[in-house]
Amino acid sequence: MANLETSLKECLSSIDGASAAALVDYTSGMALGTLGGTKDFNLEVAAAGNTDVVRAKLRTMELLGLKEEIEDILITLSSQYHLIRLIKGRGGNGLFLYLVLDASRANLAMARHQLRRIENELEV
Repeated sequence: MANLETSLKECLSSIDGASAAALVDYTSGMALGTLGGTKDFNLEVAAAGNTDVVRAKLRTMELLGLKEEIEDILITLSSQYHLIRLIKGRGGNGLFLYLVLDASRANLAMARHQLRRIENELEV
């Protein structure tokens, strides 16, 4: 089991192209931990904004009667990928991992695989 700081460091060090990572509580919009980001990319603001994305998708799924679980939400920008992974099990309800990737360096399939592994090792 890895603690939060270790897990966020692993996101940035083991996932090619990763530039920022956060663990976010989507019930409050608060980032429980962040690593990376720049003065031009406020990770706290991004975490809060992506909380709205997660809530909207969950609400839409409920309205549609979908009984599925969200694994990932992917937002592609011209130079970045934003990957949101909802945490399952072990007290992870209401939490998601948020990862920012440089689109020119990242491999999405590998990033998803690594993020899933990090999620499984995360101790919340």
